[in-house]
Amino acid sequence: MLKLIFYVPESHLEATKAAVFKAGGGGIGDYEHCAWQVLGTGQFKPLRGADPYIGEVGTLEKVEEWRVEIIVPEDNAANVARALKDSHPYEEPAFEFIQMIDVQF
Repeated sequence: MLKLIFYVPESHLEATKAAVFKAGGGGIGDYEHCAWQVLGTGQFKPLRGADPYIGEVGTLEKVEEWRVEIIVPEDNAANVARALKDSHPYEEPAFEFIQMIDVQF
């Protein structure tokens, strides 16, 4: 099992989550569309050659973004990553997968 963490502006929060859910993320036991999210501030400075969705090339930008965490089965990771990239407005969306350990008790 993996945990997907990604950052997305408010304008695309629900659409990006919906795409990730449709691709097979967000299931925990008998539940679906499971996510945890919190609002924070991201920053980036687009370099020459970039085509930023927000901000301008050469200027440091600070943006309110949502951090979203969703559980993903390992065999769906590629599909979920593609859905995230296809639905996210940023040219280079920031995301990561973290390996989860299934502890039986």
